[in-house]
This record gives sequence, C-alpha cells and structure tokens, in this order.
Amino acid sequence: MGTACDLFGPRLASATLALLTTPAVYCTSTASSPASFLLARFFTGFSLATFVSTQFWMSSLFSSGVVGTANGVAAGWGNLGGGATQLIMPLVFHLIQTIGANKFTAWRVAFFIPGLFQMLSAYVIFFLGQDLPDGVLYHAVTNYRGWVLALTYGYCFGVELTVDNIIAQYFYDRFDVNLHTAGIIAASFGLANIISRPAGGMLSDVVAKRFGMRGRLWTLWIVQTLGGVFCIILGKVGSLSASIAVMLVFSVFVQAACGLTFGVVPFVSSRSLGIISGMTGAGGNVGAVLTQVIFFRGSKYSAETGITLMGVMIVCCTLVILLINFPQWGGMLCGPSAKGTTEEDYYMSEWTSAEREKGFHRASLKFSENSRNERGKWVRSGPTLNPGRTRNTDV
Repeated sequence: MGTACDLFGPRLASATLALLTTPAVYCTSTASSPASFLLARFFTGFSLATFVSTQFWMSSLFSSGVVGTANGVAAGWGNLGGGATQLIMPLVFHLIQTIGANKFTAWRVAFFIPGLFQMLSAYVIFFLGQDLPDGVLYHAVTNYRGWVLALTYGYCFGVELTVDNIIAQYFYDRFDVNLHTAGIIAASFGLANIISRPAGGMLSDVVAKRFGMRGRLWTLWIVQTLGGVFCIILGKVGSLSASIAVMLVFSVFVQAACGLTFGVVPFVSSRSLGIISGMTGAGGNVGAVLTQVIFFRGSKYSAETGITLMGVMIVCCTLVILLINFPQWGGMLCGPSAKGTTEEDYYMSEWTSAEREKGFHRASLKFSENSRNERGKWVRSGPTLNPGRTRNTDV
C-alpha cells in the first residue's frame, strides 16, 4: 500500500482498495460454512491497508509541528470503528429482528450495512480527496529506522487488534458475565481510541517542542513500556472490577503508543514516507497475527497467561527503540552526530545529484527546513546548510 501511495497517491490508492474489498464484506452475509466465513474475513482484512494511505495522507498535508496530532486523530478515530462496531452491529441485528426477520436472516442483512458505508466512503475519497504522489522503495527498505518502528508498532497496534479479538471471550469465560455485558466491556477498549490515540500524537508534538526528536523517542518508549506493564497486570488480577479498570488504563497506554509511533514515522524518510508508513502499518498487522498464534491459539496457555506473556513481549520489543538514532538529532541515549550533520544532509541524501538538478528534491528540502524543530528548544540555532557548504552524507 505504501508503494501504491508513492506511485498513484493516497486518494486513488485508498478509494481503489476500499472498492476492491467491499465485495468481501457483502459476501460475509452469504457465508454458509466456517471456511467461507473465514475466506470473507480474510479478503476483508486487506482493507486494513487503508490505514497506511491515511497516515501517508496526513503526513503529507500537515507540517512537522502538528503531524503527530494529525496522525493520531486520523488513526485513532479510524480505529474507533473497532469499538463502535461491537456496539452498533448488535443493535442493527436486533433492529432487523424487530422488523420481522429471524436470526438467520437478520445477521446476514446486518452485514450489508458496513459494506454500503465502505463503498460510499470510497466514492467520497475519490471525488473529494486531493493528493500528490512521491517516493522510492530503495530508500525505505534500506533505512533501519523503518524496520524498528514496524517491530514496535507490532506490539502496540498489533496488541490492540489482538485484544479486540480476545477480550470479550476473556471476560465471558473468566468472570462468567453474559455476552451482552462482555461485548460492552470489549467495546470500551476500542472506544478509548477516541481520546487515547490522538492524545499520543498530541503528546509527541508537545514533548518535541522542548526536547525534539529525542523527546519523541523517550516518550514513545515510556508509554509503550507502561502499556506492557499494565497488560501483565491485566493477566494477573482476579476480580471483574479490577480487570475492567486495568484494561481501560492498558488501553489508554497501548493506543497512545500508536499515536506516538506516528509522531516519529514522518521523520524517517521524506522521499519514501508512504513506504515507511506501509512498513510500520504492516508491522502492526503482522504483530497481531503472530501474537494471536503464539499466545491465544489452542490450549497451550490459558487466556490470562497469554495476556501476561503478551505484556512481557510488549516490554521486550519496545527496547529496540533504543537503536533509533538520527545523526542530526541523536537518539534516546546520545545526542547529534559530532560531524555536524544537518536536516538537509539527512533528507537530501535520498536524492541523486541528477535528481536534485531537476528539482525533484524541493519538497524534501522544504520538509528538512520545517523539521529543524526536532532539534529541541535549546539547540534550534544549530547549523544549517548553505549553498557553499559540502553536504555531509552521514545518515
């Protein structure tokens, strides 16, 4: 999806994918066996790649000073659908039943509603959206920072998807609540996205105003690690009320970590932003699959043990944030490169001399100027590139 955004722009990429996956949503209502239902869900899952185009879009439209907030709001309100669905779909099902349909018919008709909204959203994106394609695959896949963020995102957003899948059943089985109550509890986890993920993006921007990129990285590590700690606690507590309280706190931290992640992503690469966003988003989906298979498939672990071990994985995988270092800004444990690398050095290194002569680098040059805020409050008067200066290639 990141490559599609670079080649065709997020508008066309988003609209096309939404339209291509709409039939899979409709086909869910025609499922007649577990295999056919799983196939419909499988192909519907491809629509999740629109998350990548959304992050690309937001990062292209907003300046570095508010990009974390923009990404957090867009992604958080998008993921809000995971919680809203747990509330709305049962209501739609019961409404169709009250009209006169039996259960067999009602749930099938209900699945036409999300399919219709997905199709309408595709047309809205196509006719009302506006974008500009850019990017090169090579610069993305050779930038280790993108791979690190893909891994860490697998254990914030990936964990969020996993919890969406298992939390209702967990409360139903462990605390003997009825299905309706379990659904409401599960919905509260996803609905927290309306605040927590945007708050993560906002926090990233606020911290960066004083501490720059190093502040963004430290905040991401702290928040995601705390999310892992509360996940461990969730698997250990044995009362219903305490479990709900811990789950809500856990949801705030793990979802805020998602917003904080995309406060860093736009600065990894200006030229290949779409691909970096795609790698990170894909890391979330892969993390969800692996976590589900490792901890919640079969009877190897009880649900509470699986949740505890998932928390341990969050804490461990978050440690790799220590490896992220930008030569112009530094990382968690060290400051900027002693070679005096500037933002222009870093982002211009993605373009060849021939491409710069043709002016292809101008958007990246503008981005590098805006990203000087990532130096932090106390070092913004640092070196800048001038026409007579030799470019440092230490990136």
